[in-house]
Amino acid sequence: MPDTATPRSPNGAALYLAVVQFLFVTCWTIYVIFLPGLLEAAGLPRRYAPWILLLDQLTFVVMDVVTGVAADRAGRALGRIGPLIVGLTTVSCIAFLLIPQVTAWGALAPAASLGLILVWTVTSSALRAPPWVLLSRHAAAPSVPWMNALMLSGLAIGGAIAPYLGITLKNLDPRLPFAVSSLTLLATTAGLIWVERALARQPAPAAPPARAPARLTAGSWMFIAGCLLLALGFQIHFSLNSAGQYLRVAAPERLPWLMPVFWIGFNLAMFPGAVLAGRHGTLPVIAIAALIGGGASLAGAFVRDLDTLLAVQFVAGGAWGCILMASFTAALEYGRTGREGLALGLLFAVLAAAALGRIAVVALEINKVQGIAPALEWTPFVLWVAAGLLFIALARAVPRPEVMSDG
Repeated sequence: MPDTATPRSPNGAALYLAVVQFLFVTCWTIYVIFLPGLLEAAGLPRRYAPWILLLDQLTFVVMDVVTGVAADRAGRALGRIGPLIVGLTTVSCIAFLLIPQVTAWGALAPAASLGLILVWTVTSSALRAPPWVLLSRHAAAPSVPWMNALMLSGLAIGGAIAPYLGITLKNLDPRLPFAVSSLTLLATTAGLIWVERALARQPAPAAPPARAPARLTAGSWMFIAGCLLLALGFQIHFSLNSAGQYLRVAAPERLPWLMPVFWIGFNLAMFPGAVLAGRHGTLPVIAIAALIGGGASLAGAFVRDLDTLLAVQFVAGGAWGCILMASFTAALEYGRTGREGLALGLLFAVLAAAALGRIAVVALEINKVQGIAPALEWTPFVLWVAAGLLFIALARAVPRPEVMSDG
C-alpha cells in the first residue's frame, strides 16, 4: 500500500512547471509583438491582427476543455499525462517555429501563415490545463495551494517582462526569437516525462477510483460564473485602464517600467495567500481578495500621484494573484478525483473568454466611444465586488468546494 501519512509537496516539479509556464507566456508575448508585421510580410493586412488574436482566444475556449478532458482520460487509461503534453507541445513548437518562415513562400504564404497559427493555438492548449492536472495527481491536497503559487510564478514573471520584450525585440528579425523561444520551450517541456516518472516513484496518495462522466453541480456553476466576473475585471483593469492611469502621472516612456508593478504584487501576495487558503479554504480567500482588488481598482481611477498609484497597482496585482492561486486550487478540489482536467479546462476557458471580450472591445474600438472610457474605470470595481459577494455566499453555503457529482 502507498504511504499516504506524509503530505506530498513536490516543490521541484512545481518549479519546473513554472519554468514551462514562463516560456509559454514568453512565446505568446513574442507572437503578439510580431504578428502584425508577419501578417504584412505574408501578404495579409496588418489590421487582421486583432481578429486573429480574437480567434486565438476563441480556440482556447474550446481547446482548454478538450485538452483538460483528454488529460483526465490519459491519466485513467495510461496512468501518465506527460506524453500527451509533450506530443502536443512538439507539434505546437514546430508550428510556432515555422510561422515567420512562411513569409517567403510566395502565393502560399497567406494560407500557410493562418494555418500554422491555428495549429499552434490548438496544440498549445496542452500547456494550459494538463500541467496542473499532472502535478495535482502527485501532490497531497494540503500542499496544492503552495504548488499553484509556485507554478503561477512563471506566469507572473512572464507578464512582468512582457513590456521589456516589446522594447528589446521589436526591431529584430522575427525568425530568431521565434526559433529560440520555440526550441527552448520544446526542450524544457520534454523533461515533463522525466518529472512525471520521478513523481510516480515517490509515495503517493491512493489511486483515484474510476468515475462515471461528470456533470457540474450548482456550486461549481456559481464558481465558474464568479471566475468569469473576476477575469473580466482583471482584463479591463490591467489591459484597458492601467496604462491610461499611469499616463496621467508619468511620461509614456516610463510605462514599460511601471506596468510590471502589478505582476510584482501578484507574485509576492500569492504565497501568503496560499497559506491562508490552506487554513481557511479557497473560497473565502477568493472573496476577500476580490473585495480588496475591487477597492484598489477603484482607487486607481482617482489617484493623481505616482507613488500612490504604484501602491494601488501593487495591491490590485496581489489581489489578482491570490484570486488566481485560490481559483486553481478550488478547481482542482471541484474536480477531485479523476476530473481535475475538466474543472481546470473550464477555468482556463473562462480566462480565455475574458481575454476574448477585452480583445473584441479593442478591435471594435468600443473603448474609444465617448463616455465609455470613464465607465470602464468603474467596471472592474463593480465586477470584482459582485464576484466577491457571490463567493462569500458560496463559501457560507459550502465552506469547501464540493466535488463534481456523477451524471
